[in-house]
Amino acid sequence: MKKVLVVDDSALMRKLLTGVLVEGGYEVRSARHGAEGVEMVVQWQPDVVTLDINMPEMDGLTALSLIMAARPTPVIMVSSLTEKGALATFEALALGAVDFIPKPGGTISLHVEDIKSMLLDKVRSASRAHLSAARLAVARPASKAAPKSAPGPVAAARTGTATAGRICLADPSLAGLVMIGVSTGGPRTLEDILPRLPANFPWPILVAQHMPANFTDTFARRMDGLCAVKVLEVAGPLALSPGHVYIGRGGTDVTVTDRAGVLHAAPRPESPAVLWHPSVEMMVDSAMKHLPPQRLVGVMLTGMGNDGAAAMARLHAAGGRTIAESADTAVVFGMPHELIELRGASLVLPCTGIAAQLRAWLP
Repeated sequence: MKKVLVVDDSALMRKLLTGVLVEGGYEVRSARHGAEGVEMVVQWQPDVVTLDINMPEMDGLTALSLIMAARPTPVIMVSSLTEKGALATFEALALGAVDFIPKPGGTISLHVEDIKSMLLDKVRSASRAHLSAARLAVARPASKAAPKSAPGPVAAARTGTATAGRICLADPSLAGLVMIGVSTGGPRTLEDILPRLPANFPWPILVAQHMPANFTDTFARRMDGLCAVKVLEVAGPLALSPGHVYIGRGGTDVTVTDRAGVLHAAPRPESPAVLWHPSVEMMVDSAMKHLPPQRLVGVMLTGMGNDGAAAMARLHAAGGRTIAESADTAVVFGMPHELIELRGASLVLPCTGIAAQLRAWLP
């Protein structure tokens, strides 16, 4: 039986989360604050930890740092839906947490059912997470590689005017599109890739990261601060421009659309036909309707399940280039493994080698 440690200063939250996890078949213990949680991780050696961010005596970020130093363990952060909570969550993911769940709002006892299935799915995924010492020690660029260029393409996209360098249906050979699909462990993994790309990266990049709506704007702004390329959330239609990364908005599916002969990244309501959102499968399929396979690159990163594997395999079979993250660095080797099993990966690389490969392919 897998063991889960619940660390939360709220007695009610400890009781409710413990109840859900016990019902899900886990052995559960709890801790009242970060210091107690760190001690129990060392002594009891749980398979997964759920860790509240805001606690007295020792907060969640401090506890997480100590856990990763003393006994690296898959940690799921329990975060509020506020902007401050989202910022702290991404700090936690950068420190080594594998995932997060939003804390139920309002009357907690009335809303815990809203996260019940999410909690069990994420704990199940985290219990299979791969936390190698080398992966946790990966160095990241500390700042932007270069100043960002003036926001002319973005401003023009918002006003609907034409901009040189966009991907146009009239001449699709002008440029192409990189598509990244990612889930559990994604924010940290993307920090190993996107900051390593130059401001003048020649193709736009579209990212489908499974994430709730309340977090993608904060995530995009955080990544924008780390990268030389411009990073934007796709909250509305945005013309695709080189040197830009477009993060699909949580609570929607991100697609490639044609608007007056110019390709855009655009959100659409979540499709009930797919399980994960933003959907990697829908993103890739929509791009293949507008660009030839030779002008598309698919990158499949860490995550549970198979979202996007079939679509990227079709892209590969049609002549497109694809990369699957290797088991050496994937926190959860589900989505990339599915692509490899379908013989849909042109290359299998650790996340730390993907940016260099993209630069080699697209000089």
